[in-house]
Amino acid sequence: MTNSKSSNAMWGGRFAQGPDAIMEAINASIGFDKRMARQDIEGSRAHAQMLAAKGIITDNDAKAIREGLLTVLSEIDSGTFEYSTALEDIHMNVEARLTALIGEPAGRLHTARSRNDQVATDFKLWVRDQLDAAIEGLQALIRSFLAQADAGADMVMPGFTHLQVAQPVTWGHHMMAYVEMFGRDLSRMKDARARMNESPLGAAALAGTSFPIDRHMTAAALGFDRPSANSLDAVSDRDFALDFLAASSICATHLSRFAEELVIWSSAQFRFVTLSDRFSTGSSIMPQKKNPDAAELIRAKVGRINGALVALLTIMKGLPLTYSKDMQEDKEQVFDAADSLMLALAAMTGMVQDLTPNKAELETAAASGFSTATDLADWLVRSLNMPFREAHHVTGALVKLAEDKGCDLPDLVLEDMQSVCAEITPQVYDVLGVYNSTQSRTSYGGTAPDLVRAQIARWKEVLG
Repeated sequence: MTNSKSSNAMWGGRFAQGPDAIMEAINASIGFDKRMARQDIEGSRAHAQMLAAKGIITDNDAKAIREGLLTVLSEIDSGTFEYSTALEDIHMNVEARLTALIGEPAGRLHTARSRNDQVATDFKLWVRDQLDAAIEGLQALIRSFLAQADAGADMVMPGFTHLQVAQPVTWGHHMMAYVEMFGRDLSRMKDARARMNESPLGAAALAGTSFPIDRHMTAAALGFDRPSANSLDAVSDRDFALDFLAASSICATHLSRFAEELVIWSSAQFRFVTLSDRFSTGSSIMPQKKNPDAAELIRAKVGRINGALVALLTIMKGLPLTYSKDMQEDKEQVFDAADSLMLALAAMTGMVQDLTPNKAELETAAASGFSTATDLADWLVRSLNMPFREAHHVTGALVKLAEDKGCDLPDLVLEDMQSVCAEITPQVYDVLGVYNSTQSRTSYGGTAPDLVRAQIARWKEVLG
């Protein structure tokens, strides 16, 4: 005999009613897809208008449906709408409430469509809104980097490879590197938006419909460029969500890279920048601490966003055409990633706007670590017609000499330099200063301040 107590324990206290309760819990999506309420109502209003225009339902029924849907939306916006798990999803919740409001005409709304094309349309509209928000957020972030670059086009700082001082660069040039990164993110978001802007509405369950609908009409009403060309693909496609997640993951990686630099630069060991109090916190026991918490949290967001991309790729990888219930698991990943990305973009924009570079510390660091050694080698090639490999060897010997003397290259006297290479002249000192070094890097894309200003102007024109 089965013990009822152990049987209930098998389901757990939350599912004390047994398999029916478990099935309702696993099947329902209203807990998260209610975020698409506005898009669901927008799609339904367009669908009802088209049905009336094609004579499939009466104008009176369409008017009742469209006005009733606005009432439902106002209830949702005001927080008075009551969601029901038993009704599974946002589509059935809205339709049930519409039926309560207007009666029989509500039953005609679902003519010539299925929940399959309905959810695909809702989700596309929601993702499209997120792409628009991400595009706006990226433009604001890029402008904040442009402002930093403009203010520090002449300011010198160390350029690093392997986190070792390599060559002097300008603050403006470093800021513009992130403008280029986030510019590519902006391009990816715009590309994704253009590619996904086809309407699934009217594909119905998977094969289209026998009703004389006008899919071009509903596509235009919802701001799509065109209806999707294949009904099977229309209801099973989630590439638009994957595109958004892929672009978000790359963008989050760029955010994380600059966040890491802020963490390093704001440390007591570097002191390259000062972060504002708005995006820092103190320690509970160490009063001297100013922690770059916002940067660290931005750095962590990439894990959530990458995880969302991998999760949705994994969900979709084995699904035959067309719709499978697995695809209900698509939305939570995208919702979470979108929230994480928008928060990270906003926080980083604020941090960059408030960021103060410490000019003296940056200049001192730029001159350290024999950062003008490459300038010396280049001078030997240009002025003495020395093969670069020989110039590299001579420069290395001079670096070793400076190390032994406990000084930097510009501090070596001419006699010391000539002890390594007798042909060196006093003009060598013209290239050894960090400002001279950055001014000399005039190849396209280089760190020379005039080039940096030209790139700033180009980007300002691009953004409008």
